[in-house]
Amino acid sequence: MPKHHTEGQITLTVVTRKGQITLPAEIRRALGLRQGDKVAVHLTGDQAIVKRAESVVARTAGAVKTERPPLSARDLRKAAEEAWAEDAVDRGQ
Repeated sequence: MPKHHTEGQITLTVVTRKGQITLPAEIRRALGLRQGDKVAVHLTGDQAIVKRAESVVARTAGAVKTERPPLSARDLRKAAEEAWAEDAVDRGQ
């Protein structure tokens, strides 16, 4: 397992033979990262900036405005059932 230590605001970590690094627990906590989460690494000159990668859903939430309130689970289910029934009729089933 890679070793790391902190010096003030800078945290050092070791690159393994496979090119992997371990983000120390304090950094994972600060970024809100858990096992399996993705991070984005942006190269700027001689620096690599690590950021928590946002999901497509999080990045696009609220991008489309609507005039009406969202459907309830019951209304959404009903609309889906009606669409399936209409599709079945269209296909002659």
